[in-house]
Amino acid sequence: MTGPEVLDIAREGIIVFLKVSMPVMLIGLAVGLAISVVQALTQIQEQTLIYVPKIISIFLGLMFLMPFMSDALAHYMTRIASRIATGV
Repeated sequence: MTGPEVLDIAREGIIVFLKVSMPVMLIGLAVGLAISVVQALTQIQEQTLIYVPKIISIFLGLMFLMPFMSDALAHYMTRIASRIATGV
């Protein structure tokens, strides 16, 4: 395997990683931002208030996005396994 092929596989892996993790991170960011705005408007400065809604929303996002995530990871693994099997 040559250097450019290794870089292609690594680049593809990074892209798959970003595709899989980005939606969940954006959900956490959006919920955190919304709760921060509510805390600023109501002047409730409780630091632990943000964790429960964020955990629930990320869990629901993971449950909703699990088919997409598993499909993307399985497709990437299939491509890697076929490269290993063919020796390319």
